[in-house]
Amino acid sequence: MFKKDNLRLGIVLGLLAPVAGLIIYYLVAFLPRHVAFTDFLQYLRLYKSLLTGVSSISLVANAILFTIYINSRRDQTAKGVFIATLVYGIAVLLIKLIA
Repeated sequence: MFKKDNLRLGIVLGLLAPVAGLIIYYLVAFLPRHVAFTDFLQYLRLYKSLLTGVSSISLVANAILFTIYINSRRDQTAKGVFIATLVYGIAVLLIKLIA
C-alpha cells in the first residue's frame, strides 16, 4: 500500500498523520500530568496559543511523510500529503481568526 504513487493515498495519509501527531503530543506532554484527553481538547479550544503550537508539532508528521515520498520519487503521493498539509494549515488559521 505504501509503495503506490497515488494522490488519494497521499491525501489520506496527510489527513491521518497530524491526528497521530496530536495523539503523540498528548501522550508525551499531557498524559503524565494526568489530564484527560477530553480536557486536552478543551484546552486546545480555549487557548489559541496552545492550538498553534500543537498544530505545528502535529504537522511535523506530514513533513516527515512528505520528505519520505519526495525522496522515494513518489511525487503524486507527496502532492497529496502537501494538499492535506495546506488544508490543515488553513483550517487552523480560520479557527484562530473566527473563534
